[in-house]
Amino acid sequence: MSKKTAKSPAKQSPAKKAKPVAKKAAKASKPKKPARKGPTLAESADKFALYQRSVQSPSVDIEFFDAEFQKHRGRVPLTVREDFCGTALFSAEWCKSDPRRTALGVDLDGPTLDWGRTHTLASAPPDAAERVTLAQTDVRDSRLAPVDLIVAMNFSYCIFKTRDELRGYLAAARQNLVDDGVFALEVYGGTEAVVELSDERELRGGLTYVWEQEKFNPIDHHTLCHITWKFRDGSQLYRAFTYDWRLWTLPELGELLREAGFSTVKYYFERVEADEDDDEYLTGTGEFVEHTEIENQEAWLGYVVALK
Repeated sequence: MSKKTAKSPAKQSPAKKAKPVAKKAAKASKPKKPARKGPTLAESADKFALYQRSVQSPSVDIEFFDAEFQKHRGRVPLTVREDFCGTALFSAEWCKSDPRRTALGVDLDGPTLDWGRTHTLASAPPDAAERVTLAQTDVRDSRLAPVDLIVAMNFSYCIFKTRDELRGYLAAARQNLVDDGVFALEVYGGTEAVVELSDERELRGGLTYVWEQEKFNPIDHHTLCHITWKFRDGSQLYRAFTYDWRLWTLPELGELLREAGFSTVKYYFERVEADEDDDEYLTGTGEFVEHTEIENQEAWLGYVVALK
């Protein structure tokens, strides 16, 4: 059996990773309210802020996309569209990374976009925030302006559960790219991606992040997953986010991208190193390398990059 990597779904940030627990945690259970006066830490928590802290690492993503775009296209990408943008953290960081850059964040959920305006954009430098546009519309909307780069992070494209639906999205994305545009999907998999499990990761301040895979159907790859946070006072923000997805395989994604008209599809995976404190685990380095063949680890995270 291959060594276990420190990566698992929704653990995107190499800078924030910690060595995983040695054993799988028990499935997240609905918390009992602690007997105490005043609100618990869970009741006072903001799930969107916790998500940004626990899951996202836009600076790592931007560094990768910037380097790969320049390598394949010979120029700096300036315009980006962040599909399924949620709170638009990637869009804000993109505009902070270069004063020439603009971003369009697209999402269907109005309250989440409002949170992004009130918190993510309000806390960004004004000159960067004013270069971010948020649109409440379907990511398949072909009326959107063409951009250099489109990204679909955190696996949200898995809401499309049939080949026709996903191909339609990919074709619409290709249509909204400039002539030398690039499209990127974040992907996850491995032997543990297709089993029921609950995995915990300790964060600073006595906070525990829990990724739970409640169901997986091998016939249609339907998977039901949740995110829970546990706090040092014993309270929990139980199943704050739920994901009802189809877990797409890499061959399927490659085939559908080509069927949608993309000329080239490339696969990138994180380079890992043996953990110096426990050789049972491999630790991600934050460096993503192109591969045409990899060992099927227990958990892996990567990018699929398609050139128009």
